[in-house]
Amino acid sequence: MPRLLSAIVLIPLTAIALVAGWIPFALLIALVMAGSYREWEAMITGRQSGWPSVLFMGMIAIAAIAHPMNGAWTSAIVFGAAIALALVIRAPNRHWRIGGLVFFGFATIAFLAIRGSSAVGIWAGIFLVSIVWMTDIGAYFIGRIVGGTKLSPEVSPSKTWSGAAGGLCAGTLSGIAVWFLAGWVLDTPSPFAIGLLISVVISISGQLGDLAESAVKRRFAVKDSGDIIPGHGGLMDRIDSLTAAGIVLWCIGLANRGLGAVPQGILFW
Repeated sequence: MPRLLSAIVLIPLTAIALVAGWIPFALLIALVMAGSYREWEAMITGRQSGWPSVLFMGMIAIAAIAHPMNGAWTSAIVFGAAIALALVIRAPNRHWRIGGLVFFGFATIAFLAIRGSSAVGIWAGIFLVSIVWMTDIGAYFIGRIVGGTKLSPEVSPSKTWSGAAGGLCAGTLSGIAVWFLAGWVLDTPSPFAIGLLISVVISISGQLGDLAESAVKRRFAVKDSGDIIPGHGGLMDRIDSLTAAGIVLWCIGLANRGLGAVPQGILFW
């Protein structure tokens, strides 16, 4: 239920940020990614706000805001500097800190590249969000109604194979609907088979991202990544699927059209 409620709230907020423009969207990403990294630091170190956490949160925010102004390479340089600092700062679980910076670095660059500066990025963002959050909603309802064999009881006892299948169907159908709508609005229809394949891949990637975060939380014996959303956990709990799926979708767009045309690489084939 928390994932369902958060999706109902976050879908329109994300749509507004996408439509508002690249820089307003970058500001939102800066806040969300910095806040999520704060939760990551708290989880791996057991402390809420040590100075390394504040330093790296600031660098993540700077990298996000720099992206639409100076390009992805500027963001990559900032993240590279953050990782270099993490390598020399002595701390327990240092490898987990570095891993977090790499992951949130890729996620930040991916989200901003998917949005880009053109109207195509709005549709690419809607495509991603609709697949991921409809996957969550479908998995919740089908899992509750059908039940059955657990998907990974040692990692996430509440998830079932029926829920995963229901989520995959819901996310894929949503993705196909946006795929055709975007093609019609942008007057650049792309093959159904490619839209279907990408939708399936993104839906599965989101579910794997959810399981991966659950595994990390179990490793550090925490129930929720944070408490920023009372009764619903932290930011990471709400965007775990979205970050994993976003990185995969970015790679697809990058492979098709290159760094300067990621949204087009997602939707135009």
